[in-house]
Amino acid sequence: MARYTSVVAKIRLFASVRVAAGVGSDTIPGTTVAEVLDAANERYGSDFAGVVQTCRVWVNGEPAELDHTVTDADEVAFLPPVSGG
Repeated sequence: MARYTSVVAKIRLFASVRVAAGVGSDTIPGTTVAEVLDAANERYGSDFAGVVQTCRVWVNGEPAELDHTVTDADEVAFLPPVSGG
């Protein structure tokens, strides 16, 4: 279960992860990307959790790892793999 904090980051969801969550953006509590991801998995359920596993994570337009610290001012984006054709 996610540990809730007073830090609430804005998340942005794209393509298949957006469909799985049912929203394109939201605010989610957490002080690291991992905490935000845990809280999002809890909020949106198993379909979201399955899709988000393949996503890249960006914080404020830069690639980020799970241990990256986030603040109220940060935007965390989950980007699924993109294929062209």
